Amino acid sequence: MALSEHYLEAEDAHPIDLVEYIAEHHKWEFDRVHDDQIAMLVRGQWRNYSITLAWSAYDETLRLICTYEMEPPTDRLPALYETLNTINDRCWAGAFTWWDAQKLMVYRYGLMLAGDQMAGPDQIDTMINAAVNACEQYYPAIQLVTWADNTPEDAVQIAIGGAYGRA
Repeated sequence: MALSEHYLEAEDAHPIDLVEYIAEHHKWEFDRVHDDQIAMLVRGQWRNYSITLAWSAYDETLRLICTYEMEPPTDRLPALYETLNTINDRCWAGAFTWWDAQKLMVYRYGLMLAGDQMAGPDQIDTMINAAVNACEQYYPAIQLVTWADNTPEDAVQIAIGGAYGRA
């Protein structure tokens, strides 16, 4: 049964209220950081992912940031950046970036809801799952480039070949 069938008041709900409902539904650990922000932990096959969603009423955007910690060797950063560029060329929604100061791999996505539109629970759930699936799919490629000295091309081919991960 779809999430929206359980949450009938979605049209009147604040986007972060919907995210909280989804987190409860999936039994994810979460913390309502602010009225307009929630942080949660989602377990994947490869990692646990820290996901933050924030609502900006100013620009009517629901922003998702999915992160995990890693510490790549400094000499592998150029290959990591090349890998992220290759991966981002294949991502239709969202993009990866490396936050060096925080030592975080980041997947970001913004859902623009201009004109007082509202996202439904199914749409938000899909957005969260797409972020986790992207991280799961490309995690092996990032690891192969960072730690096994694979070329970005070879590592990404392995990741898109379906040899790693699950939906």
